[in-house]
Amino acid sequence: MKNILILIVLLFSLNLSAIDEISLFNSDGDATAYIDTEDDDLTIYLWGGKPVAYLHKKSGEFHVYGFNGNHLGWFIDGIIRDHEGDAVGAKKDATDMYTNYEPYKGYKEYKPYKGYKEYAPYKPYLSSSWSSMNFKLFLLKGIDD
Repeated sequence: MKNILILIVLLFSLNLSAIDEISLFNSDGDATAYIDTEDDDLTIYLWGGKPVAYLHKKSGEFHVYGFNGNHLGWFIDGIIRDHEGDAVGAKKDATDMYTNYEPYKGYKEYKPYKGYKEYAPYKPYLSSSWSSMNFKLFLLKGIDD
């Protein structure tokens, strides 16, 4: 009985921690990244734990910036859009795509310092298409390596 109670408490606490993160999926429905909503910076981590970008709210819109200061795109209605207006990643419920099982996440690495933010381009018309850019490669454009 004691083991069952411990298991229930553990599962409940795991569910609460998942609420603090928004999983992001690529066009194939694979969990690729997540947004840490408890972090004031709204940091975007790759599934393995590498911080690559963050959300910056300006004029009611969320811009996606890399830690290197590059403007990557926008986070609109649960979809990350590139500079052409195409989707590169999305929340599970933001599209009608099938999503695969979410594997365990890696440990979060330390966040780098933020670079000077470059000027955001004009927001393009939003398309109903997915970008040909791989979501992970898109996010990796936000770090200097």
